[in-house]
Amino acid sequence: MTTATKTTLPTGERADLLEALAKQRHFLRFTTRDLTDEQAGQRTTVSELCLGGLIKHVTSVERNWVRFIQEGPSSMGDFTAMTEEDWARRADEFRMLPGETLAGVLAAYAETADRTDELVATLPDLDAAHPLPKAPWFEAEAQWSARRVLLHIVAETAQHAGHADIVREALDGAKSMG
Repeated sequence: MTTATKTTLPTGERADLLEALAKQRHFLRFTTRDLTDEQAGQRTTVSELCLGGLIKHVTSVERNWVRFIQEGPSSMGDFTAMTEEDWARRADEFRMLPGETLAGVLAAYAETADRTDELVATLPDLDAAHPLPKAPWFEAEAQWSARRVLLHIVAETAQHAGHADIVREALDGAKSMG
């Protein structure tokens, strides 16, 4: 006879982090409800942002920061050494490229979210820290704990959910809240 083991759900601080992140993920995903692939790739403001691109960007950010928690700064590279060509390739995560679909972008985001949630539930120590990668926007020699990285992911997701709400409202008047 085999018995299934049930994964223990996080409690306390970990549950709070996951709940905050889930709420912001919901708001971000909700901005894409009932859209076509074409609408998801449409720029609706003077910004270069589109809804599908925002989902792609947040997926990339979350995936990269989770890798940072697991592997340290070498997983992210040296941003100070990036070329114009590197930056141009990075800009592609802010737009829908030919062949990409909203369903595919949302599926990749859901997969990344599942991996993050699993990491938060199983990470031995939220205080474990790594030096930040070299980047013009980080203080030299600074370190972030896993906890600080997770708070950054929540903040980044919330910020871009707000951007997405503006882009969606400009598209067709739909609002995420209200």
